[in-house]
Amino acid sequence: MDRQNIDNWARVAIICETSGTLRELFREAGHETISCDVLPADDLSPNDRHHWQGDAVEFLEGFEDGHFDLIVGHPPCQYLAISGNAHHSNTENRANAMKWTEDLWNLCKRKAKRVAFENPVGVLGHTQMGKATQYIQPWMFGEPHSKNTGLWLHNLPKIKPTCILPKPECGYWENQTPSGQNKLAPSPDRWKIRSKTYMGIGLAISSQWGDII
Repeated sequence: MDRQNIDNWARVAIICETSGTLRELFREAGHETISCDVLPADDLSPNDRHHWQGDAVEFLEGFEDGHFDLIVGHPPCQYLAISGNAHHSNTENRANAMKWTEDLWNLCKRKAKRVAFENPVGVLGHTQMGKATQYIQPWMFGEPHSKNTGLWLHNLPKIKPTCILPKPECGYWENQTPSGQNKLAPSPDRWKIRSKTYMGIGLAISSQWGDII
């Protein structure tokens, strides 16, 4: 990739994203946006203008401080989420993940005027990042699913719900059924399926923060 080409246009970066969901929503809203992850883009976007395959820290260090208008990060939650406490509580992997995410947060605040990190309920509140600015649920944005997700925000307003759904009469959301996202059988891609951004949340983020930048 010719980084000089990126320097000339990219003003929104979505890091630790392979799906391209949020990247494409910002692009559709008219913002020059690039995603970055160690894996290739799921939507087969070329490794140049739309997706940069590689380490997020290496990617960001190549830009001057303040280059981006907005960075949205989805740091890996395998060792951070409380759902992994049975396996990762007080382990070296968890400590390393907390330090890496904290350092990435500080780096993003240098490289962008506004920063948002997304992660499920976990241990990031015990880092210098502090507690999440807000927690959101997919059902607040027209998605019939439950996934309590924290947002850490720097120079950004809280995301406002767009379409709050009532809880189904059966008592559980679609991803809580035996065939739902929360009940997926172990597989190499389960982490990717469970971490993909819900479209309703993505639309709210791209429209509400896109209007600001």
